[in-house]
Amino acid sequence: MAEFSSGDELAGRWARLGAAIIDGIIMLAVVMPVMYMGGYMQAATAAAQAGEQVPFGTTLMWAVIGFVIFVVVQGFPLNATGQTWGKKALKIKIVDLAGNKPPLGRLLGLRYLPIQVASNVPMIGPVLALVDVLLIFRNDRRCGHDLIAGTRVVHVD
Repeated sequence: MAEFSSGDELAGRWARLGAAIIDGIIMLAVVMPVMYMGGYMQAATAAAQAGEQVPFGTTLMWAVIGFVIFVVVQGFPLNATGQTWGKKALKIKIVDLAGNKPPLGRLLGLRYLPIQVASNVPMIGPVLALVDVLLIFRNDRRCGHDLIAGTRVVHVD
């Protein structure tokens, strides 16, 4: 297993993927009912039936709502241990380059928010999100969001 300069064992790519899947399922379970009750699903269906896209302003509003829900759902474990619920389940955590737990503001403002914003840009957003995660195949296993925030993901001792 790969190690970083502080000696922490880097989390494996499969563990990180598994944690992301767990977090995604949690977020879907919370966000989808909110989107349905908020009318987004109906608006998206109507737009698709008319051969149109959901207006960008509506997409942006729901991206903000989604990020707020992410903070509510994941903020406590991120602040307490540097872990999302998925990372906690798979015994991995986010640390800074010195091996310390980053402050919540840094995690949210640098690690999560930039990629959330970029992924919502029409046309190039999905490409940016793909490049972000594909960077995990570098030797240091740091995705784009890790590079932006100065973080890495390691096994929990």
